[in-house]
Amino acid sequence: MQRTTPPFRADHVGSLLRPAALKEARAKRERKEISADALLAVEDREIEKVIRKQEEIGLKLATDGEFRRSWWHFDFFRGLDGVTFYTTDHGIQFRGVQTKAEAIKIDGKIGFSGHPMLEHFKFLKAHTRVMPKMTIPAPSTFHFRQGRAAISRQVYPELDPFFDDLAKAYRGAIRAFYDAGCRYLQLDDTAWSMVCDPNERAQSKTRGDDSDALPKRYARLTNAALEGRPADMAITMHSCRGNFRSTFIASGGYEFVAEQLLGNTGLDGYFLEYDTERAGGFEPLRFFPKGKKQIVLGLVTSKSGTLEKKDDIKRRIDEATKYVALDQLCLSPQCGFASTEEGNVLSEDEQWAKLRMIVEIANEVWG
Repeated sequence: MQRTTPPFRADHVGSLLRPAALKEARAKRERKEISADALLAVEDREIEKVIRKQEEIGLKLATDGEFRRSWWHFDFFRGLDGVTFYTTDHGIQFRGVQTKAEAIKIDGKIGFSGHPMLEHFKFLKAHTRVMPKMTIPAPSTFHFRQGRAAISRQVYPELDPFFDDLAKAYRGAIRAFYDAGCRYLQLDDTAWSMVCDPNERAQSKTRGDDSDALPKRYARLTNAALEGRPADMAITMHSCRGNFRSTFIASGGYEFVAEQLLGNTGLDGYFLEYDTERAGGFEPLRFFPKGKKQIVLGLVTSKSGTLEKKDDIKRRIDEATKYVALDQLCLSPQCGFASTEEGNVLSEDEQWAKLRMIVEIANEVWG
């Protein structure tokens, strides 16, 4: 019952804690103490190391840990046509902490005409013996937190053309990564989970959006982005309630979005947070269709170094089988370990212990 195609029984979301050597090099580059080429050399070396580590613990996939990024999403967004990256007067508010004061605005026609991350993927692919996995933000994330307020009314008086251009840009990105050799692409998303929180829906309305209509809107957007995608390319989505320095933003189960997200989108797999009570129960999984698609249960937290008990994880997998067959389930951490370069509050050893345990549990549960 192990899987030879992604997502895998033991999987992970993508980002990994930045090693000290990489953090030091990035800081030196910001102070202009080293050249861009010198930083690139450090990134290459540390990525090769983290690829080997993923292979050594038995994972069937490897990412580059997002080591070349500062943000999980802005670094991709700023490479699209029509997007301006800028400094704000405040960061994104998490529970008790704010991110760096940076944001994006849409002041031109959205488009995809190439991207630096294509080279990032090519490096990963050239240096791993397992399945290279690429992660980029989901198109719905491009809209939710920024909202209508960040989209130029001169460029997009109405939102339908904006979503059309956004879907077209993603179709271009998917094809470009496929042509670069990518067969496992993950779309990282906060929009679907955030809109499950009544407080986040209220804030969305203040930004000028009809938050109650967003699940259907995002389902259409996701499917439009996937139109024409190659049949031999697995595309999954990770759904997150916020992950910065081991804190979060939203709470609420998947009931508000489950029918649209699980039942009406053409994705191959869904990475769902289930590490705390904030994510609710497994009942919304009743909307998940039988077949080849996979639910990747995020039962192991990336926010704490405390190692879960195997029996507790196995018991929760068993609970999920009340709604989804075991052969349609996989296991992963609930999120990445470093959605931004600052990383969560745990050690690298604790990170690897969790990933190693996930591999072991997958072998014990699925053979």
